[in-house]
Amino acid sequence: MTPDPLDTDQQLFVRLRAGDEQAFVGLYRRRQGAIYRFALHMSGSATVAEDVTQEVFMALLRDECGFDADRGTLSGYLFGIARKLVLRNLERSRLDVALDTESDEGIASELAVTDDPLAKLTHREGIEALRRAVVTLPRRYREVVVLCDLEEIDYAEAAVALGCPIGTVRSRLHRARALLLEKLHQERGPGLPLSRLKPVRCEI
Repeated sequence: MTPDPLDTDQQLFVRLRAGDEQAFVGLYRRRQGAIYRFALHMSGSATVAEDVTQEVFMALLRDECGFDADRGTLSGYLFGIARKLVLRNLERSRLDVALDTESDEGIASELAVTDDPLAKLTHREGIEALRRAVVTLPRRYREVVVLCDLEEIDYAEAAVALGCPIGTVRSRLHRARALLLEKLHQERGPGLPLSRLKPVRCEI
């Protein structure tokens, strides 16, 4: 059966688990781009991102697939699998960035001067600067920026993917935006007013 564009992820998942190959293809086409971008931003490697994306969707076909709609969305579940695979790869290759020892809570930064602290980077040079800055963030902050600001998933889905409370997602994102703003400001120099910084969805 050809997937209807209006089919939900859950409907496609039920059908693919029943052996509907087209449902699998439809879900893959809908979600693979976001999963690939997440893995790429987290690992910095296109090869790793491709492998992770493939593994994420193959996991949906395995007998032990653990998706439970009562615990969250399928999208959040897919990001969660991708995160685990990326971390496993980073640990295996010893490329992981050391975690900050700084607390997530109670952080205030003068850099976070707006509610929209990511740069309005509309040309190629700006997008590349954003990618470079994201990759340098400590892992816990990189995750929330990629999920919430670049992929624009909501806090609830991010919490499912990261296996943490929504409050932790919010506090990490606040700190991550401040760090990212600082890195972008340093790279682009004082000529970019902080008041012009706004979120951007980064396309690969």
